[in-house]
Amino acid sequence: MGTPTDSTNPQHPPHPLPEPATRAGRDGLAAVLAHPAGAVVALDFDGTLAPIVPDPEQARAHPDAVPALAALAPKLASVAVVTGRPADVAVRHGGFAEVPGLEHLVVLGHYGAERWDAVTNTVTAPEPHPGVAAVRAELPALLEAAGAAEGAWVEEKGGRAVAVHTRRAPDPQAAFEALRGPLGALAARHGLIVEPGRMVLELRPPGMDKGVALTEYARETGARAVLYAGDDLGDLPAFAAVEKLRSEGVPGLLVCSGTSEVAELAERADLVVDGPAGVVALLSALASRLG
Repeated sequence: MGTPTDSTNPQHPPHPLPEPATRAGRDGLAAVLAHPAGAVVALDFDGTLAPIVPDPEQARAHPDAVPALAALAPKLASVAVVTGRPADVAVRHGGFAEVPGLEHLVVLGHYGAERWDAVTNTVTAPEPHPGVAAVRAELPALLEAAGAAEGAWVEEKGGRAVAVHTRRAPDPQAAFEALRGPLGALAARHGLIVEPGRMVLELRPPGMDKGVALTEYARETGARAVLYAGDDLGDLPAFAAVEKLRSEGVPGLLVCSGTSEVAELAERADLVVDGPAGVVALLSALASRLG
């Protein structure tokens, strides 16, 4: 385990840099440290940079996330936030705009369908899939028919996706399971797919996932090493993308934010940290180690 030192600020010593549990992860971390100018760090937002909260509209980045990113980003090829949220929402809830050190941050929203670049402070995106509006119109009746209207909450995602949250329901897991089949059928009728997450089912167009977004971005930037951190089932495609990049000779480090709800992600990770606070500590340790 590496422990960086910082004699310039003895009152606030940096976090130690944790050691990945796998050989591939150790190689990935070593590559980031050896060639930071060729390294891409990509991070999910909810559950990774921001704590999970009952109301997604109240989610905000961990208070130390932006300072940690601003310290790290100038030392890397790029830092990207890869999220299912609309890009502008992630920028606003993250507090990423006009931050010194984050002048070249990129936010890939809606699983890469949208892109915000800090250098221009603008979002670019294609036209929304027409099935999203059709699904949204049918959701109230479907929730009533499924007996899951109580506590279920529908999140609009800028016309590009719709998410049904069950975390507020009297029995969140029962409501989640009751809705999987009906929402799957509804999505299929309108050319969409259902992406399950932690007490949430998202209906969105096919071909949009974090793996595709991360692969395209890594190739665009010519990444020589990739670190990806996530916390939910929607991050599995990004994990698979890093594993594919490894097979092509690009070292990578897979980080899982937390272990309690998505065991599959934790089992595939090279390094498991304690939620957003652990992710921030890792970013801070990297920044300190890179000097």
